[in-house]
Amino acid sequence: MSGTERVLGLERGRERGHGQGQRQRRARMRAWMLASIAARRDAGMVTSEYAVGVIAAVAFAAALYKVVTSGQVGEELQGIVGRALNVQM
Repeated sequence: MSGTERVLGLERGRERGHGQGQRQRRARMRAWMLASIAARRDAGMVTSEYAVGVIAAVAFAAALYKVVTSGQVGEELQGIVGRALNVQM
């Protein structure tokens, strides 16, 4: 039996000298370890997902830049800023 099997409590047969409480603690520990292993397997994105995300963000930024720098939107933004600066207090 390997050390991993022993740590995860996968040994076969009834354990000698350990009561019900010890078996329950081992079962809880085994469940916790298996859950942590599964969580690590799916933690975060891989490099290809980061690349796709960056490309999508750049494409969105380029589209937004085109919209904001267009003539009509630029005039509206200048009007909004102008009205905000000329507000009387």
